[in-house]
Amino acid sequence: MGKILSIVSRQVKLYNVENRAQKVISQAKPQSAPMFESNLKDLDRVLSEHPDLIQKLNTKNKELDENLKVIFVTSTDSQHKSMHTKDSTKSLPSDRAIADDFEFGHLEPLKISRGHCTLRQAIKFISDHHSSQSEWTVSKIAKEYSIREPVIQNILSYFKTFELHMPDKNAEKRNILLKFPNKTRSIE
Repeated sequence: MGKILSIVSRQVKLYNVENRAQKVISQAKPQSAPMFESNLKDLDRVLSEHPDLIQKLNTKNKELDENLKVIFVTSTDSQHKSMHTKDSTKSLPSDRAIADDFEFGHLEPLKISRGHCTLRQAIKFISDHHSSQSEWTVSKIAKEYSIREPVIQNILSYFKTFELHMPDKNAEKRNILLKFPNKTRSIE
């Protein structure tokens, strides 16, 4: 329905467009916008005080024209310096290499407050605990990183490191054959 309306509205807009354009072009002078009453009153007041004002504005003042021809402007400011000169107070960067990305996506702080740890430290103690739970207990991790034991317990229970599991290709073939036992062809 929307497409039909757009086609119809376009046809209405384009109807007799050439004649309407010729009518606007053939007008002698475009009409000026209407003035406000306050502007009309100001204009009447100025014209009553200076009746020859319009004639003065429309004539060329030869004296002012000659003065403009005589004037030449040259800059003599000695303190004007380019921003790219060596004498500039603000130097441009000398190293234009792209800054390297941080390992974990953000800059690690140099000083860590008590009860907090960095992402690198958290990954380290999570992986240590996962590899040997008897050696890296919750209490040992809490003492080493100065974090409360319940917080460490929550971290270890809710966060894990990624593990890589490589599938066995022979097991995959066997699974396919088990799913489709009626197939006579073997998959290789």
